Amino acid sequence: MTYVIIGGGASTLGAIEGIRRYDKQGRIVVISAENEPIYGRPLISYMLAGKIGSSDIPLRPSDYYEKNLVELKLGTTVTSIDIQKRCVVTSAGETIGYDKLMLATGGTPFNPPIPGLQGPGIYNFTTAEHARVLDKLAGSLRRVVVIGGGLIGLKAAEALFDRGVDVSIVELAPRVLSAAFDDDAGNLVQGRLHRVGLHIYCKVSAKEIKRGEDGTLKGVLLSDGRFLEAEAVVVAIGVVPEKSLATAAGLKVDRGIQVDDRLQTSVPGIYAAGDVVQALDMIAGDNRVVPIWPNAYNQGFTAGMNMAGADRPFEGGLAMNSISFYGLATTSVGLVNPPEEGFDVHTLLNEQKQSYRKLVFKEDRLVGYVLVGDIDCAGLYTGFIRFKLPLTSEVKEQLISGQPCALLWPEEIFKNQWNPESGTAAS
Repeated sequence: MTYVIIGGGASTLGAIEGIRRYDKQGRIVVISAENEPIYGRPLISYMLAGKIGSSDIPLRPSDYYEKNLVELKLGTTVTSIDIQKRCVVTSAGETIGYDKLMLATGGTPFNPPIPGLQGPGIYNFTTAEHARVLDKLAGSLRRVVVIGGGLIGLKAAEALFDRGVDVSIVELAPRVLSAAFDDDAGNLVQGRLHRVGLHIYCKVSAKEIKRGEDGTLKGVLLSDGRFLEAEAVVVAIGVVPEKSLATAAGLKVDRGIQVDDRLQTSVPGIYAAGDVVQALDMIAGDNRVVPIWPNAYNQGFTAGMNMAGADRPFEGGLAMNSISFYGLATTSVGLVNPPEEGFDVHTLLNEQKQSYRKLVFKEDRLVGYVLVGDIDCAGLYTGFIRFKLPLTSEVKEQLISGQPCALLWPEEIFKNQWNPESGTAAS
């Protein structure tokens, strides 16, 4: 049996480990456009900040791939998939046959049609190579504009600021972190960043990238007429699924590659996982693209098991973010900005203590939460959401009152709820 995996992110790692759960000897070929083995993408901001080195970002030891009989073809792209002949053709001119194929092509940074964006001085921040390029430049940069106030943009801004660069963040929404958090949480983070010394401009967009006659970047003209001087611009608006290979091969695609509950695409024997896939969201109950690192791994793990013959359903992805900004810990999981109807929302904000808690209930279940500052109960809340545990009125009141986690519910509540064999909630 030959398994071919296109891509080198978290979903690929999950697939390797899912395959090896059931097939110890089958040939695994990983084809990745990047020049290094699988690493933790969330770690690249710490690498740029100088807090860790390149040797700290790999997710597995250097001998992991040899021990697991994985052939790595790095710095290589797949140019086409022949679904009739069951093979892929690479940029190196090699044709590789497969019995089972998985697409883990991830996402591509979105660069909006801003005049002047094409040219030197424009950077993205989604790969280790992006971080290394900025690392080499950081010592010579005085001012940088980051376009985008989401998680990627804020971590890029924080890393550059830690290197002594004057950083301005431009965000179209009324506040930063508009997708992952709610207003109160976003405002707490924004206040922390502002007090540290970062400049944040909300409710505006980049109208034009201004350049000199020789093309040298001069700065960013905002939609409200203000001008921000800069030697570099980091575009961190988000990523879009890299589905072009799937489209060319004739697979069904929508916002991402469409899959069934086994993460198999419209073509038998071909699977997909990670930021490129449109898979089940356990809270929404429908298929959507949720580009979150833990989801990517879990999707890859499930797809890998099924490629090896396990026949396991994917239990659904869960939107989750856990990150710290200058000592201010934050966590958001599930549905954090629900519609007004049909949900019971409870919040507690303490601006003096820089803490915030938001719990979102639907009927007798917890479906989302936001924590800022005190995140001690994050694991407990996530367990209630992931396992879809019904809540008695007493337990719900305990959660709302914010009682210490140890008093809320004994650890045994989750006994028999987790299936270590599949890595999913037990039935």
